[in-house]
Amino acid sequence: MMGRVQNKVVLLTGAAGGVAKEAAAMLAREGATVVLADIDETAGQSAARQIGESATFLRLDVSSEADWQDALSKVVARFGRLDALVNSAAICRSESIEETSLELFRTVSRINAEGTFLGCKHAIAQMKTNGGGSIVNLSSTAALAGHTGLCAYSASKGAVSALTRNVAAHCRAHGYRIRCNSIHPAGIRTAMSEKMLAGVDEKFVNFDLNPQSGVCEPHDVAHLILFLVSDESRFISGAELRVDNAMLTSVG
Repeated sequence: MMGRVQNKVVLLTGAAGGVAKEAAAMLAREGATVVLADIDETAGQSAARQIGESATFLRLDVSSEADWQDALSKVVARFGRLDALVNSAAICRSESIEETSLELFRTVSRINAEGTFLGCKHAIAQMKTNGGGSIVNLSSTAALAGHTGLCAYSASKGAVSALTRNVAAHCRAHGYRIRCNSIHPAGIRTAMSEKMLAGVDEKFVNFDLNPQSGVCEPHDVAHLILFLVSDESRFISGAELRVDNAMLTSVG
């Protein structure tokens, strides 16, 4: 029986852990060839080994255009095509606007916003040669609401959200058959978020105990990534898809 993403070649950034690692494993189980990209070579290679023969690792600093060009050239040289890109690599700092230095703001933007821009730009160049593809950008509810204390992160994820709409419109206008969508979790239980959740009572961050929790698990987002990579979502592009348990919808 064919998988939902059978024979697709998918590159995922930030895939040494967290959401991208979970998504890579899920995509591989559904028939994809997955390329796990990360700056952490040890963890990235380990993640690829855990997934198996359908997974490979590439070192990629998403803030480096040369790294992007090299990585995508290697993917196409080895597998012949690129069908999907998942831009998941990110850093998060919790400083408020008053606490955020210009240096910190630029650092977060360079990884989160510029890294996603470079991925989209160079993925389009590859995907349009093989008849289309899907780009999935990991944004955040911080891009849609004023989360206090996440100044640089909110701004960078807001840029990701706006960029996604621009990419979707551009590809539609040029007939590239490349879809681009953004995912907006309210918070994901990953290593990156552990420091932010330190000291918070488990009942406030565990959905099983508290239906009002704003924290989801990596597999909750990975399932949506799988859908957006698959042809099941062929008519969905430019969408902002929240994974937040109605957090932004609720007023009470």
